[in-house]
Amino acid sequence: MNEDQIWQAIDTQRARLCDLLAELDDDQWRQPSLCPGWTVRDVAAHLTLQQLGPGAVLAQMFHWRGSTDRTTAHVARRRAAALTTEQLIAEIRATIGSRRHIVVVTRLETLCDILVHSQDIAIPLGRHLDLPADAAAVAASRTLSMRWPPPLPSVRKMAGFRLTATDISWSAGDGPTVRGPMAALLLVCCGRTAALPQLSGDGIAELTARLAPQTAGHQ
Repeated sequence: MNEDQIWQAIDTQRARLCDLLAELDDDQWRQPSLCPGWTVRDVAAHLTLQQLGPGAVLAQMFHWRGSTDRTTAHVARRRAAALTTEQLIAEIRATIGSRRHIVVVTRLETLCDILVHSQDIAIPLGRHLDLPADAAAVAASRTLSMRWPPPLPSVRKMAGFRLTATDISWSAGDGPTVRGPMAALLLVCCGRTAALPQLSGDGIAELTARLAPQTAGHQ
């Protein structure tokens, strides 16, 4: 995917997620997401923060909680409490068409963020939200090769397997085979074990065992 296609995929997923969020009732907004300790509302609030400039990033340091993950969660929860449901949806929708991203990352991290977090919201609610295989492939490749920001703990546990998509020409790694839809492979690379039942292959038992104590954390 070229730059234009990546931003189009980001915009499409943002629009799909906003449409889904607009259908949820108050109880669904309070439901747990796939991110342990994060509600659907917390994840949505986090997605309003995809365009922070240098000053806003520095301002977050005033809320430092000892680690990036804890600080990110704290800031998201503060925002979730401060904004109405309508404001959260409107702020995500307002990012559609913009090519701004958080100053310390690239458009590829922005792509990963919206693809994975949209599923963090949809899956536990039993809702289907399309996740295009080509965009998921780009996001998975970035996730597995990431050095900065630091890679997720789940990435280290993917080492030693041959990951192969069944719906697109994509593979990565060497070792016992783990195969399945590209979207499921991306989610598992990001520690979302809810996608494991969609995968198969002679490496799936070992991978499941490796990820069993793994919590998804923040992407």
